[in-house]
Amino acid sequence: MSETSRLFETVLVRPPANSYVKCVSANPAKTSIDLDLAKEQHRHYVSVLRESGLHIIELSPLEDFPDSVFMQDPAIIGSRGTVIGRFGEASRRGEEKALFEDLADLGMKIGTVHSIEGPGTLEGGDIMITDRGLFAGESQRTNENGIRQLSACVDRLQVKIVKTKLMHLLCGCSYLSKGTMIIAPDLIDPKSFPGFRFITIPLEESYATDALYVGDSRVIIPSGFPKTAMKLKGADFTPVEVDVSEFYKGDGGVTCLCSPVFNLF
Repeated sequence: MSETSRLFETVLVRPPANSYVKCVSANPAKTSIDLDLAKEQHRHYVSVLRESGLHIIELSPLEDFPDSVFMQDPAIIGSRGTVIGRFGEASRRGEEKALFEDLADLGMKIGTVHSIEGPGTLEGGDIMITDRGLFAGESQRTNENGIRQLSACVDRLQVKIVKTKLMHLLCGCSYLSKGTMIIAPDLIDPKSFPGFRFITIPLEESYATDALYVGDSRVIIPSGFPKTAMKLKGADFTPVEVDVSEFYKGDGGVTCLCSPVFNLF
């Protein structure tokens, strides 16, 4: 692990396509998505990742897939092994193939590639990777069959199932570093993660638990959540706020917008 204590050094991003306004979202505010603002927010988000010393690989937009800006979901990428998922949201199926083709074109070192087969479903938003193993959300989008396949693909790492009624596990918690998680206990039971230290966030700010640790105590969170920022500071982390309002409208968050290449597998 690097001296920054983060679990990755490279991330893939994909700018929002012009079709992003047609994304799958249960948020009533979806109809007010401002595409130009979404593109501007994405550029700023990428600049923050770059300022954190990460290597950024920017892929081309996918007009045929309105949700493809949410790069976290199609796969779990490691430097020694990669698992291509299978969307629980059927309208997004095809993004996985596009990402696999991009990875092949880039010639990246991603180790052995595995694919989740039906009836299994697995979306990256349900996978929380820690330096103590993987936690997989059995959720609205990921089923037990898909998680069992994932476990077989990364058999040297422990995979623990966490059942949730949320769209994705990471809608209610995220791993930061050094055994610390940020979590909304009203949405996810902390007892699912024995041995971890918790930064607990109240329900009204639970959107900010979808947070991305980028090293050197810096945590990217959505702007506008002062209680979360204060709690992070109290736990010796530095909150880095980014405006992702147009991705909130699309049911996405801070972690959704990139796909890290993890060092652990």
